[in-house]
Amino acid sequence: MLGFDKLDFQQILSTFLVLIGIIDIIGSIPIILQLKAKGKTVSANKATFLSWGLMVGFFYGGNFILKLFGCNIQSFAVAGSILIFFMALEMILDIEIFKNNGPVKEATLVPLVFPLLAGAGTFTTLISLKSMYADINIMIALALNMAWVYIVIKATDFIQRLLGASGIYFIRKFFGIILMAISVKLFFDNVVLLI
Repeated sequence: MLGFDKLDFQQILSTFLVLIGIIDIIGSIPIILQLKAKGKTVSANKATFLSWGLMVGFFYGGNFILKLFGCNIQSFAVAGSILIFFMALEMILDIEIFKNNGPVKEATLVPLVFPLLAGAGTFTTLISLKSMYADINIMIALALNMAWVYIVIKATDFIQRLLGASGIYFIRKFFGIILMAISVKLFFDNVVLLI
């Protein structure tokens, strides 16, 4: 339950900074632009709302859901890290591994919302933060992050015009390597805990 008496600006700021690094919407810009170049639609409203809903749902019910399926947070994080690794490979090598067999023109839910915005890394982080900070502070920081996600997704066309084709190509390769590094760290951090 949210406790407004536990409001703490320091906890909100710390949580906001941690989540902004994990969600990494700036690093997702090349993926969003790639999806748009393939004729897929990406809705800022839908991406923000679905991401927020998934994160809040997992924050309050994640452990129960995973236990229901006989999983733990570490095995979930390992599975998510593998998925993120393959998405990074696509960005670095200019190949298509991930096939979107969902609605033909829609790419908001998969792969943008899950696993990029609301994926294993975010879920694992939220569960970890819950053990350190008050729920109200985490929820405020999450809402601020979702506002940032909305602004960046809305501005992707402007960012593309600003950087041009070669700038976007460079960012795509650079963030592909960053995404791969995050996936490797997420994998090994959690495999060690599983073993």
